[in-house]
Amino acid sequence: GSYAALFLQEMGAILVGLIEFDGVLYDPRGLDAADIVQQWRSLPKKSIQSLSVPAGATRLPYPQEGLELDCDILIPAALENQITEENAHRVKAKIIVEAANGPLTSGASEMLDARDVYIVPDHYANAGGVLVSYFEWLKNLAHVRFGRLEKRFEEQAYRRILRALAERTGSDFTEDEMTRIAHGADESDLVTSGLDDTMVTAYHNLREIRDRVREDKKAHIDLRTAAFVDAINKIAICYEDLGIFP
Repeated sequence: GSYAALFLQEMGAILVGLIEFDGVLYDPRGLDAADIVQQWRSLPKKSIQSLSVPAGATRLPYPQEGLELDCDILIPAALENQITEENAHRVKAKIIVEAANGPLTSGASEMLDARDVYIVPDHYANAGGVLVSYFEWLKNLAHVRFGRLEKRFEEQAYRRILRALAERTGSDFTEDEMTRIAHGADESDLVTSGLDDTMVTAYHNLREIRDRVREDKKAHIDLRTAAFVDAINKIAICYEDLGIFP
């Protein structure tokens, strides 16, 4: 949850609420995620009641209140069954991202889907951690860090391009500019790029399955059902390739 808050704020989102096990911080004008995360990490005993309340913000005593705040995007990122048939009708968010495993009950999911609340299912939304663990496994098999073979080659290629541009334009780049622009991809850059590409491709695949079923079968399915369809199809392909089925 903390990283989601930090990344979304970096991309321009206004963070109106933060939920923890013992309460909520709320400010419709926006909270500073970086400041709150820094405070949180420095606390010997983690408790939202121990955080300094920013000027204009409100501290609410019950976590469930945070799920019902007026917001565009709600990201339940910790516990299962936080949104149920009992409180789904009070949820005001237009988009719910299931960063936790099973934060919505099936009944709540159906109720929210009927209201056209866009639900990004946990099968997809929290797969990034498993995916990066897979990258780590591949790295361990190879005993070579990602980018080791390409980094210097890319830097030299970028420097040649910059020198060619400088010759054509008559404007020289400073060494600092050359270093900053020609920086080759390091391991973190490559992992982030691989994560981004895989998640974007997977999301578009789920959208395509959902839209195709809606068009061909005239049936209303959500992204969660599309994720199940995609998973079953991939298992079936593996079984066929292995000669297990049919």
